[in-house]
Amino acid sequence: MAMPQNSTRENGFCFVQTLDFSHPSPHPSNASRTFSAASGQDACGTPRSNGITSLGVPSPSDSCAEPLCSTTPGEEDTQLEEGIKYVSAEGEELACGWGGFTPSCFQLCNTSKGVLFFLCMASFLQGMTVNGFINTVITSIERRFDLRSYQSGLIASSYDIAACVCLTFVSYFGGNGHKPRWLGWGVLVMGLGSLLFALPHFTTGQYEARLAAEVGVCGGNQSLPCSQAASSLSSYRFVFMLGQFLHGMGATPLYTLGVTYLDENVKTSYSPVYIAVFYTAAILGPAAGYLVGGMFLNIYTEIGREMGISPENTLWVGAWWIGFLGAGAASLLISIPILGYPQRLPGSQRYVVMRVSEAHQIKDGSHKKASDPDFGKTVKDLPRSVLLLLKNPTFIFLCLAGATEATLIAGMSTFGPKFLESQFSLSASEAATFFGYLVVPAGGGGTFLGGFLVNKLKLRCSGIIKLCLLCTVSSLLAIFIFFIHCPNMPMAGVTQMYNGSALPGGHLSLMAACNAECGCSHETYSPVCGSDGIMYYSPCHAGCRRVSEKLRNGKKVYHECSCVYKTLLPGPGDAEAGKCTSSCAKKSLLLSFMFVVILFTFLSSIPALTATLRCVSDRQRSFALGIQWIVVRTLGGIPGPIAFGSMIDKSCLLWQDQCGEQGSCYVYQNSAMSRYTLIAGLVYKVLGTTFFIVACLLYKPPPAESAPGSSDASQNGNGDLQEHKPSLPAEEDL
Repeated sequence: MAMPQNSTRENGFCFVQTLDFSHPSPHPSNASRTFSAASGQDACGTPRSNGITSLGVPSPSDSCAEPLCSTTPGEEDTQLEEGIKYVSAEGEELACGWGGFTPSCFQLCNTSKGVLFFLCMASFLQGMTVNGFINTVITSIERRFDLRSYQSGLIASSYDIAACVCLTFVSYFGGNGHKPRWLGWGVLVMGLGSLLFALPHFTTGQYEARLAAEVGVCGGNQSLPCSQAASSLSSYRFVFMLGQFLHGMGATPLYTLGVTYLDENVKTSYSPVYIAVFYTAAILGPAAGYLVGGMFLNIYTEIGREMGISPENTLWVGAWWIGFLGAGAASLLISIPILGYPQRLPGSQRYVVMRVSEAHQIKDGSHKKASDPDFGKTVKDLPRSVLLLLKNPTFIFLCLAGATEATLIAGMSTFGPKFLESQFSLSASEAATFFGYLVVPAGGGGTFLGGFLVNKLKLRCSGIIKLCLLCTVSSLLAIFIFFIHCPNMPMAGVTQMYNGSALPGGHLSLMAACNAECGCSHETYSPVCGSDGIMYYSPCHAGCRRVSEKLRNGKKVYHECSCVYKTLLPGPGDAEAGKCTSSCAKKSLLLSFMFVVILFTFLSSIPALTATLRCVSDRQRSFALGIQWIVVRTLGGIPGPIAFGSMIDKSCLLWQDQCGEQGSCYVYQNSAMSRYTLIAGLVYKVLGTTFFIVACLLYKPPPAESAPGSSDASQNGNGDLQEHKPSLPAEEDL
């Protein structure tokens, strides 16, 4: 079957050659296809000049299910004269299934979009469980199992500890192994971790709320007993830590091997979009976790049992365990199809001959070691792999830039709601809702938009780093909005004296003549807003002597408050439960610029990840992502909340008093909080900008004359698809 002039410009290359398929395979089951080109090509179709072969095949899937060229057994790994290496698929199972069970209906999902769907489901469940449910139920778990804050902090940190322990092993051996099997088993382990996390609910007795009198009014018995004795229930923290450890182990392959598996099985121009969709699902997961977890917390933990308290009561424990049961079962189901995927997808082999390496060129040429087909298959190559990455300055500075961005993301995600709560005088639930409205469109949209821009602008590695630099500088400029802050709502005894005058020397003075006879306790913080627009520590501190049976706007109303003065009529005023509403005129401006900061921070995430994949040799991509995640977690994810927390704690005005011990902060000074947030943001953004600049300056791309399929790019299909290289001129012999 002779084909006339076949001119192809796909991926930026121009092919003008006549191909003659002299021996077409009579049946699709044949494992080889022999062809020859009429213009100076040998029997295997080896081009004479530019190293590119244009294959006319019935379908992309057929071309991948069969070898590109028939070879003898001893010639499969022969490096051809122009640098093309044809990878035979003979003997490789590309069907989707489990062992010999490969139903034809399942082959419909044996595509890159099918893999993307199941990996998105897995990342969604991981985000919903680890970053959603855990953060939502941590207070309920503390209350149910008598845990202290540092103990719950250890539970949360167990995830990152497990990830750091497993990342090197998983990314190194999994990167050279059967990636879908590593991914499937990882998701299964993650599901087991969720089920284990819910186990303590079923192995403990029923929760008995130790009902105490609600926060009393003036003259009531305000004393509450201090319980210093540790409960035996606190030992369950080790079960929670083990569950979180399994979460970390299971999620480790997801963001290393999952990313490289997607990158290897789609066109290079599509890879950033696929990865962006994958990470967007991971960002939407926590949003769903907050919403669904919040709904479950409105159900009493002992389902079907009547209790005389409401969810607003500090003794209420919601059904924290339901979400983990559902997420665990869903993870077990999702792991089954992932385990059935082949080592590479049908259709991916057609990209092998088009791949060009964009890996950073090390001066001593040691980067070529990674092109060896046997490199990375044994433990003895592990130190050499680490050394190659350490010699790559672009990779190192991209890791450091990622760590600075991760510090900001971790810090803002932890303390962002608290910042809004303090600045705008919101309740904790209102602040979380506001922050969710910011993060979902800004974080999810920025993540997807970053991948879309890399694809749309046809960027190479150096251009991608410059895009990251532009995004970081934009967010750096927007972060100056934290110069602005909302004034604190006036609070008697904390920001001002009860008579409205300034506090002497800045010292707190919660007691005054108007509440001196009330015997108020400082152990229970229950703020009320007086009719004079001033907040008070509790109804007792406001001097309120009577509580109304009727609610006003869904809130309790206290009367005869001796510390609250009516503006028109003489006599004691009223107070409503809760904080006073802030009327800050700068609210919209602050929210708008916070949206911009979050948007540009997430906008650089996928481009930075894509640059990391391209600046290293193909055989080291999974391992490079693993090392990067270790750096990001140890330098960013783990210390980020600690750094931000310590900075914000310096702005605290009123600390909780737990039987003489300092607890959490009740009231922050808004001006100091904004100032410290600005300092922390500027430090990390300036560092991130510097690291991206250095990475861009030190990046050394391969020589321009490097042909597709060159040594570094073609070994076992290594390298990057060169989609955007300018068209090569047609040579005279073509």
